[in-house]
Amino acid sequence: MSIRPRAGGFPVLAEVLRLAGVTRNFWSLPSCQSIYLTKMGVVVQQGQPLVSETTDVPKFEKEALIRALRLDQAGESTFSQFLKSSWEAGVIGYDVNFEKRTCTYFGAYGEMYVEEYPAVEIHK
Repeated sequence: MSIRPRAGGFPVLAEVLRLAGVTRNFWSLPSCQSIYLTKMGVVVQQGQPLVSETTDVPKFEKEALIRALRLDQAGESTFSQFLKSSWEAGVIGYDVNFEKRTCTYFGAYGEMYVEEYPAVEIHK
């Protein structure tokens, strides 16, 4: 995280994780549970859930998701804000494939939005 730039930082973080042996990362919203598939095994990380009671799932809105992505990519939101905005855009989960450099966002009814991210070089 210390080398991640404020704007456009995700590709840097993704490359560091890929170099460390992480192949996939599955996020579940609104629980904020993250599962990392690595070359050495599987790890789960439990974040702070976005909701704490029975709640309607927002309708999937691709345009709202893209706005949330662009704000995050510009360094104009925190990761917590990005997760909240994604949830409000109807995202129930996403899959980061570090080998293909893609993020696939899912809605409750099978909706999907796939975005590629650029390769970066990490200087050690």
